[in-house]
Amino acid sequence: MYRQMWQYASVGEIIELVKAILTGMVLSYLATYLVFGERVPLSITSRTVELMLLFMGGSRFVWRLIRVNRTKKADLDVNVIVIGAGDCGALIAKEIMTSNSFKGNRIIGFIDDDPNKRNMQVAGLRVLGNRTNIEEIVRNHLIQDIIIAMPSAKRSDITDIINICKLTGAKVRIIPSINDFIKGRIAVNTLRNVEVEDLLGREPVKIDMNGIMDYVAEKVVLVTGAGGSIGSELSRQISLYNPAKLLLLGHGENSIYTIEMELRNKFPNLQLETVIADIQDRNRMEHVFNRFKPQVVFHAAAHKHVPLMERNPSEAVKNNVFGTRNVADCADKYKAERFVMISSDKAVNPSSIMGATKRLAEMYIQSINSISATQFVAVRFGNVLGSRGSVIPRFKQQIATGGPVTVTHPDMVRYFMTIPEAVQLVIQAGAFAKGGEIFVLDMGKPVRILDLAKDLIRLSGYEPDSDIEINFSGMREGEKLFEELLTDEEAISSTQHERIFIGKPTEINRVELEMQFKQIERVLGENHNSIKDVIEHLVPFYSHVS
Repeated sequence: MYRQMWQYASVGEIIELVKAILTGMVLSYLATYLVFGERVPLSITSRTVELMLLFMGGSRFVWRLIRVNRTKKADLDVNVIVIGAGDCGALIAKEIMTSNSFKGNRIIGFIDDDPNKRNMQVAGLRVLGNRTNIEEIVRNHLIQDIIIAMPSAKRSDITDIINICKLTGAKVRIIPSINDFIKGRIAVNTLRNVEVEDLLGREPVKIDMNGIMDYVAEKVVLVTGAGGSIGSELSRQISLYNPAKLLLLGHGENSIYTIEMELRNKFPNLQLETVIADIQDRNRMEHVFNRFKPQVVFHAAAHKHVPLMERNPSEAVKNNVFGTRNVADCADKYKAERFVMISSDKAVNPSSIMGATKRLAEMYIQSINSISATQFVAVRFGNVLGSRGSVIPRFKQQIATGGPVTVTHPDMVRYFMTIPEAVQLVIQAGAFAKGGEIFVLDMGKPVRILDLAKDLIRLSGYEPDSDIEINFSGMREGEKLFEELLTDEEAISSTQHERIFIGKPTEINRVELEMQFKQIERVLGENHNSIKDVIEHLVPFYSHVS
């Protein structure tokens, strides 16, 4: 009895209490009979059990009640509602009422769409209504904090609820997915702020395990740029499919060390090799391929920041074009089975040097595919939420410091995907490779950057242009209002996966392309306009302003 935590007492503790009292009474009854030879009347025994339950249980639950009420009355300055009156919602409600980590929060009640729960009580709190009543309930009860406790709900339902909540002005937090609970990655009181990816409304990507296992399992797999946002996630997900050996190649030692330590902790039996190398160094690439003989190559190393590359076009060319050429040539020479390059929607009708160099890299791997036994493909997609240097972390930082939030143009739109979603589709696309294709990922509907900024401000508990100001800085050099996923020449066809499409392979004259690369090499290191002028002649639809 004294090992029970009565602060968290519930049905389980009542059952243990009953067991203890009944065990004690049976032993007492037997001892009395054996020692004195007399039986205690059953009426006395039953009343004794009742009194012991009343005093032993009652005293403990009265103490628990006093503690909960004391918590409710202490420093109560935040009114909270919980959306979801199921098991998770009930656990969260109890945690708020009893835990010091939620001190200063007063839970008002629940929201739940189940009509059978309307006006019922869960954990002593009333179910106040369904999602259509959220705005009214927040207004009437002066709610400042909303907790969404629906870890097993569909993504579309979560998105719909978040869209309603962001109109209330209350701060919105959410319990992570049920998988995180099952895998033990989080505790029941782990809440996170609502992220923009929760608003995308997509169900998780479904992938064909058999197809992936066929070309990754028991193979030596090389990931270039393994320390970056995409490269590190590629490494995590490839590790799930039993590669014979995983090679993590990157230029930055800190980022490679970080992903190495993470993978060694999560996958202790994984054969892992880390390689610090620059893809621009041809001799180093030769050494890596000659030593490890990778069978599958995921090429994610690239310079990606548009404004930075506009100011440093030589570096964009050296890394994105000639670095890709080095890795692709080695893959061909050492007979890799498959080469998957991560490309970008900015390679389509490029307006930036970054986009133009990615298009040149695509052209090169298409040209080498025609003469190689290796299957060379590219996978093209747009922005990934949360990647380094992307707009979301910058907006969050600006909101955290009180604003203003800086948006380049009110009409700018972009395609967005989560990093795990994009990477899963990249790996799946590799299974469809026959050589020469450019795979295009279905990114859903494009998102207006201004709307995205407003959503982030509201989900942080502020009002755009009232609490947090939004400023327009103007479009930067090389940026476009709208991004595309295919050139005019590239027809599109479907694959076995509903979210992956194939752009028609383009015939590239390899000899002519090599001659054009020599022209670029001659102007490297010269003024920026000279480099851009040469690239303008090589890449269809690319033009730059001098």
